[in-house]
Amino acid sequence: MQCAAGHEGSGGGEKPALYVVATPIGNLRDITLRAIDVLKAVEVIAAEDTRVTGRLLSHYAIGPKTLLALHQHNERRGAMQVVEHLRGGRSVALTSDAGTPAFSDPGARLIAAVHEAGYRVIPVPGANAAAAALSVSGFAGPQFMFYGFLPSKGGERRSAIEAVSRLPYTLVFYEAPHRVRDTLADLSARLGGDRTIVIARELTTMFESAHTGMLEDAVEWVSADDNRQKGEFVLIVEGAPAAQRSTLVESERVLEVLARALPVKQAASLAAQITGARKNELYARALDLKRLAEPQ
Repeated sequence: MQCAAGHEGSGGGEKPALYVVATPIGNLRDITLRAIDVLKAVEVIAAEDTRVTGRLLSHYAIGPKTLLALHQHNERRGAMQVVEHLRGGRSVALTSDAGTPAFSDPGARLIAAVHEAGYRVIPVPGANAAAAALSVSGFAGPQFMFYGFLPSKGGERRSAIEAVSRLPYTLVFYEAPHRVRDTLADLSARLGGDRTIVIARELTTMFESAHTGMLEDAVEWVSADDNRQKGEFVLIVEGAPAAQRSTLVESERVLEVLARALPVKQAASLAAQITGARKNELYARALDLKRLAEPQ
């Protein structure tokens, strides 16, 4: 069966396709009319979690469908199954648990495999948590960098934050509730507490909130109420201002020189006095430099 719902007026006789379908991020009415049409038309749906997609299909009285589980642990095998369905003349829809597939969610390997097999991949756009949070952030800068989820391990997370600390772009991160306080603490330590942050959570649900404040106050704010630590988070952080980028470059150059000859704490203290940068940020960076210098 071919699916005509994705491209009205595209003409018949075309090969089946993979439809990348955005699904609700909270409110079930986030879904688009076109997405409903596509989900009704296809015979097969590759879902990150078949139970979640099953509830969505039930809500909109869509079915029955062949549901395939396609998640981060079986994506390669699942991609082979999807390609076989396409070869058999059946169009397939790809869904994640919430939002746009392959956007910090599984799907990229599948999409690449479908491209390689010579079949069309058609986007069915809709809800996206990063775009939703950015739209209410109030940040004026037109450029942003979507990072997605930072590493879960503390050392790797801090190194990843350090790598983007000098970028002038608004930074967009996803985070899980059980790591949000640690991540906010690391963001403040590595980026500087005087940047503005928007903490958006549970977007489009009845519990949604979007708090704007200073990064140095973020941990205290989420810790003040247990409810503020629940749900899925989008963290939007102001990019490095020009003066801070210049200071960071100079302070790291001075720190690297001092760290070769002095203990970490003393090197950080002197570098802070020389450059005016924050001592705690330089100390954290000095520890990173020391770890990098140690034999692996």
